[in-house]
Amino acid sequence: MSTTQASCTEPVTSVFTWQVRPGREADFEEWTRGVTACASRFPGNQGVSWLRPEHGHRFHAVLHFADPERLTAWLTSPERAEWHARIDGIATEVSSERQSTTGLEGWFRLPGTTVQAPPRWKMVLATFLGAYPLTFLIQWLVTPSTTSWPLPLRAAVFPCVLLPMLTYVIMPALSRVLRLWLYRPPDG
Repeated sequence: MSTTQASCTEPVTSVFTWQVRPGREADFEEWTRGVTACASRFPGNQGVSWLRPEHGHRFHAVLHFADPERLTAWLTSPERAEWHARIDGIATEVSSERQSTTGLEGWFRLPGTTVQAPPRWKMVLATFLGAYPLTFLIQWLVTPSTTSWPLPLRAAVFPCVLLPMLTYVIMPALSRVLRLWLYRPPDG
């Protein structure tokens, strides 16, 4: 398989930024529930997360799809176009801030910004803080009950539990909790 073919089968994460008109936040949040439910039924969808602003009126949608082709199918679908027509006058997408990634660097990117990724030592430490407790729990709770399994099957349990938990639960939450430390300027 060529490198091009392999990269097309990788999961993709895309971040969309929305500028909401002041006073229309409740309407927008209602819309997010509907468009999220629609997207969740779309083939290849692996989840949608919404990040609400602490200040201001920019909301961010983080979409996870099985591959770039299925993401493109959703983006060009009549269903999505219909949902976008409903948001007219409430919010507009800031298309210049749309970002996509197929790698784990998405754990450390701030949506809708051009902020550089944190220093690698901070990414390593944050990943360790997320992975160590889960690794400990897997070794303590799961590994003892799999000792009679063949080695390839036992070895598969660890990444099958660890990677989805890190990608969808632990690292998004941890990067939000640590964001001030991760993205602090060197002189700050």
